[in-house]
Amino acid sequence: MAAASISRIIERNLRPFNLSKGVPPYSSLFSTTSPGISTAPQQPQGSEKERSIWSKMFLFVPGAITFGLGTWQIFRRQEKIKMLEYRQNRLGLKPVMGNQIAPSSGNFDSLEFRRVQSRGVFDEKKSIYVGPRSRSISGVTENGYYLITPLLPVPDAPESLQTPILVNRGWVPRNWRDKALKVSEDNELTSGASTPAQESAESSWWHFWSKKPIIVEERSPAINSVEVVGVVRGSEKPSIFVPANDPSTSQWFFVDVPAIARACGLPENTLYIEDINDNVNPSSPYPVPKDANTLIRSSVMPQDHLNYTLTWYSLSAAVTFMAIKRLKPKKNRR
Repeated sequence: MAAASISRIIERNLRPFNLSKGVPPYSSLFSTTSPGISTAPQQPQGSEKERSIWSKMFLFVPGAITFGLGTWQIFRRQEKIKMLEYRQNRLGLKPVMGNQIAPSSGNFDSLEFRRVQSRGVFDEKKSIYVGPRSRSISGVTENGYYLITPLLPVPDAPESLQTPILVNRGWVPRNWRDKALKVSEDNELTSGASTPAQESAESSWWHFWSKKPIIVEERSPAINSVEVVGVVRGSEKPSIFVPANDPSTSQWFFVDVPAIARACGLPENTLYIEDINDNVNPSSPYPVPKDANTLIRSSVMPQDHLNYTLTWYSLSAAVTFMAIKRLKPKKNRR
């Protein structure tokens, strides 16, 4: 009886904690773990910390790149200053006589930017027009071409050059090229109607009346030799926007010395000079030779490199300041 009464008392006391109402079992009642707190092992935070460091460093990459570009412009400026001094010193040397240049010499790198004084005769029929090239005249820009003509040796003249060279005679207006193309077309049309220089009576009706052949002699025109003072140059390096030359249609957009020499029937290693003669005939102002100072100049001068340096350094400082400001913790406002 005593045991039964004790069992009923215990059952009556545990009735409010019925398991059907979602109450945890007895073992959970005596658990030391607080409800709502997970006991699963947490993931390490090292990978997230590394990603955060790399993302912060990436903010400084633009500043480092622009700083490097500014430093590179400083070195380029020093190289350009040395190059301009080299050109100026070479132009100040005594001119090389054209008759002293060996015909067999194919490497003219040692003569680059040296003045050459040559005497010869221009082969006008093989002139080549490179362009278009603009020129400012009294504030008005006019398109034209560079006129490149072979300079041939004068027969029996010891002071003449020994081998043909190419001479950039200077700038000419557009109508010069148009007239040259028209004359070339007219010559091609009339080339088939040319008469021989020597005729014999054996091939004509006069054969029956005369026993001596009739010989018609042509007088060779007088050779007008010219003296050219020019500077030894090389081929141009065109940009990606310049079209390719087309010798078959006489389209020359940049100076390619070997290709121009082939078009003129000369060896590829022909010497190429640019005329800098200042003695221009007022009655015939074209072609306009280049100025020596123009040859010394470059498309990008040292002052331009200095401006680029300041620009890149300013941009580097700006993006670096923005990166620091982005990483600076914000103050909480209350």
